[in-house]
Amino acid sequence: MSHDWPLVESRTEYETTWYDGGYDRVEQPDGTEKQYYWADLPPAVVVVAVDDNDVLFVDQYRPTIRKQCMELVAGIVEEATADATPTDAVAPHPTRESYVAAGRRELREETGFEADTVTLLEEFWTATGVLRHKRGIVFAEDLTATDRDLDDNEFLSVERVPVAEALTVARTPPANDATIEGLLLADADGHL
Repeated sequence: MSHDWPLVESRTEYETTWYDGGYDRVEQPDGTEKQYYWADLPPAVVVVAVDDNDVLFVDQYRPTIRKQCMELVAGIVEEATADATPTDAVAPHPTRESYVAAGRRELREETGFEADTVTLLEEFWTATGVLRHKRGIVFAEDLTATDRDLDDNEFLSVERVPVAEALTVARTPPANDATIEGLLLADADGHL
C-alpha cells in the first residue's frame, strides 16, 4: 500500500524546559484526517558499564512513578560545544554530542568512573506511537575511578551487580525499558 500520509497541520500545544507536546493532523490512507498526539524529547543515552565482572547500576527514586529504581546509568544527550564535538560516533542530531560522548560524561557524572572504551551498540526510536525520542545504548569498559559530578536533581547511589545477576535485577519491579534493552543488547553483542 502506497500512501505518504500528507501532513495537514502540525501544532505544538505546550512547551516545557524538558519537552514539547502537540499533535500532527494527517491524511490517512482512506482519505480521512486524524490527529496524532506526540511529545518531543531530546535524545538520551543508556550506559551498560562493566567493571571487574560487575555491571554498574544506579539506585534512585523516580518521582514520576513514585518508586525506587535500580537502573543503568542514563541521561540526556546535551548540546555539543565546539571543543566537545567528537568524531568517534554518530550524533543523534547535528547540534548534539554523540552517544559515545554523552555516555562517557553521564558515566563519570553519575558513578565517578571514566571509561577508556565506549562503544555504540544501537540507536533507535522509542515509543513511536507517542514519542519523538531517540535513544542510544552504549557499552563502557576499562573503567578508572574518578570523582562524581551529580546534577542538582540526582540523589542516587552506585550499585555493583554481578554480570550473571544483572538481567534478573533489571527485571525486578519496578523494571524499566532502557535498563532491560541495554542489557539484552550488550549480551546479544557478546559484551556480557
